[in-house]
Amino acid sequence: MRNFLLTIIIAAALCGGCSHRESHHDADFVRVADGHFVLGDSSYTFVGCNLWYGAILGSTGEGGDRQRLCRELDDLCNLGVKNLRVLVGAEGTSDRSDHIRPVLQPQPGVYNDTLLEGLDYLMQELGRRGMKAVLYLNNAWQWSGGFGTYLEWAGAGPVAPPDDWEGYCQYHSQFVRNDSARAMALRHTQFIVSRTNSLTGQRYADDPALMAWEISNEPRAFARDSATKQAFVEWIAEQAHTIKAIDSHHLVTTGSEGLYGCEVDLALFEQVHALTDIDYLCIHIWPFTWNWMGTFASPSTAAKAANTPGTVTDSLSAACRRTQEYIDLHIPVAQRLAKPLVIEEFGYPRDEFEIATTSTTAARDRYYDYILQQVGHGVDGCNFWAWGGSADVRHPFWQQGDDYTGDPAQEEQGLYSVFASDTSTLSVLRKYVPLQKF
Repeated sequence: MRNFLLTIIIAAALCGGCSHRESHHDADFVRVADGHFVLGDSSYTFVGCNLWYGAILGSTGEGGDRQRLCRELDDLCNLGVKNLRVLVGAEGTSDRSDHIRPVLQPQPGVYNDTLLEGLDYLMQELGRRGMKAVLYLNNAWQWSGGFGTYLEWAGAGPVAPPDDWEGYCQYHSQFVRNDSARAMALRHTQFIVSRTNSLTGQRYADDPALMAWEISNEPRAFARDSATKQAFVEWIAEQAHTIKAIDSHHLVTTGSEGLYGCEVDLALFEQVHALTDIDYLCIHIWPFTWNWMGTFASPSTAAKAANTPGTVTDSLSAACRRTQEYIDLHIPVAQRLAKPLVIEEFGYPRDEFEIATTSTTAARDRYYDYILQQVGHGVDGCNFWAWGGSADVRHPFWQQGDDYTGDPAQEEQGLYSVFASDTSTLSVLRKYVPLQKF
């Protein structure tokens, strides 16, 4: 562990004398031109995945497994999936069952050096394989701390449980209006973006393995009044400007879900993505969570016992229709702003809501195929949720010592994960990965 202020002073001193800082050319970094991604002299479209736990696997401490990380990266490379969206780390205590562990920042400005080195190791291994990372720095949801933890540290009282939705929103809506919470989150952003990789000696700001910094996973205002919305815009602008002031090489995006992440206000979505320091738009799509799958879509034991026919499969057409409508809402915004659009999270349950790695994924495969067809047609990239790889699912919900899957601790383990044994899903992905250009 170390104190934030001491660390930032040391990091700044080390960076000041690095002769390698400008060793890469701008052509090595993904950039935006004419409303699309470009890498070198070529367009850059991608089919990627979410690997939120990548930095944990890269550590040598609790939860670390570098051999597994390298296997997962090799498997993804062989599949052609080379763009990974990764959580930088968690905040606060990890004594709640719905909170991932270990945590990167257990107290304000105090960091777990082992996990920081895990992030360094991940970035080193991505670079060796020609892969790209999108690193998100915060979280609106308490499974990794995020907004709620910063508010607790700021003295706002205990965080509201997610099963009290109204209370959760009221509590978390304070974040963008709480100067102390915002300041702590900003210091974290400055600390991470300013970091020099302890294994390579390269600043993150100069690392071509990084595609983009992301302000937060699914940031929301959590309120519909104009004052909170304006504070939300100002917070996004503050974060993005701070990142750009430190790192001029890399792209910056919001992490937004789209319309649903902007209080069902498309104008607000456009406003935050129109900011000069935001380089591209992103949306997330969750048909089951957003009740797009009809009245028969239920994972309940009662529904299974009643032999409800095709709960997931029969809902597929409704899910695809609503998905297309959602995408079509956002493409014109991207076109007006002349910025790329990425579907950086999308998921569909395994058949009949089973979680075993041996369960089938026929409906999910068809849904993935539907989403992946969008890339190159108004959508510049996508990241499926999420890669579970070689994980062994031991319990319905994650317990300490279990393998990490694509499903965080608060979710049923395996429900949305793509495992290395999901051959039918991998076949769908292989149809589209040639779209990627490096």
